[in-house]
This record gives sequence, structure tokens and C-alpha cells, in this order.
Amino acid sequence: MLTAIIVAAGSSQRMGFDKLFALLGDKPVLAHTIDAFERTESVRAGLEGVETDSKFIAVHDAARPLVTPEQIERVFALAREHGAAALAAPITDTLKRAAENHFVTGGVPRENLYAMQTPQIFARELLERAYAGVAANKLSITDEVSAVEHLGEKVVLVPNDEWNIKITYPRDLLLAQSALTQRSSR
Repeated sequence: MLTAIIVAAGSSQRMGFDKLFALLGDKPVLAHTIDAFERTESVRAGLEGVETDSKFIAVHDAARPLVTPEQIERVFALAREHGAAALAAPITDTLKRAAENHFVTGGVPRENLYAMQTPQIFARELLERAYAGVAANKLSITDEVSAVEHLGEKVVLVPNDEWNIKITYPRDLLLAQSALTQRSSR
């Protein structure tokens, strides 16, 4: 059994309004996200409330409303095989490092670099051990893959070239609306 934990990570007020309730088409961003999953909670608290027969936990950022059931299933299939899997987009942009004054200090090769996305799906016991390790070591993590990495465990990436943008800025709503319109016209 797979249990989904959908999180609203980061500030949803960065755009000047609550991005999770901004309309995307005819319903809020959050509703598009929930439609792709059957269950919602926050990650850490959600783990405590998950049914005992849940063997896998899917964590998804509520600000990614364009996730599809097919993307979820691809990640879940590899999580069942390897214990942990996450959707990720290959980096295609040129990457540069800069000093605090914003002057370029060098480049970063983009080969084998990925931008992490969600869903991220884990065997329940692995995610529970990862969170216990984070708490015990007072670590600061940016996603659940980072927590699992701190255990020395492996997470397989599922390369994604489909729309799964994160709503962060007003322009993201426009891109999401365009992708949603294109998807519905297929």
C-alpha cells in the first residue's frame, strides 16, 4: 500500500498571495495536486498518522500541481524495486558559481546533475529511519532524499522531461496554465 504525504514546503506568501489557493484553470493549485493522489498530510507529522499497513510513503510538494498519475506510477515502480525513488529533471541550463557580489567565479559541469522534484517515494521503514537520523543529528535538510542520503542509503532518480513545475512566482502560474491547457487539448 502507498500512502501519499503532500507538503506545502516553503513560504506560500512569496508571490504576495497564497500560491496554493491561486486559481489554475477552474480550481486552486492545491486541488490539482491532490487530484493526482488519494491522501494528504505533512511529512513528519504525517508519518505518525500513516496506517500501519502502508509499506511505502510518497512525499509530494503541493506547489507542483501538474504531476500526473503516470509520473507517480513510474516513481512508485522504482521505489518498490529499490526502496527509494524520486522524480528529477536533468539540468539543461549552463550553471555558474558567483561570489556574494554576483561576479562569476566559475562554471559547474551539468553532466549527471538533476533538479529534484516530487513525488519522492520511500519504503516506510527507510523514511522513518531517515527522519530519526535527521532528528538525532539535528540536521537541516531540503527534501526527503537528503534525509535518506544522510543514512548512506541510495535513491534512484526517475528522469522527467514532462511538465512538473513548482509554483513559486506569478510567472509559474502562467506556465502551469499553458501546460494544463495543452494537456487538456490532447
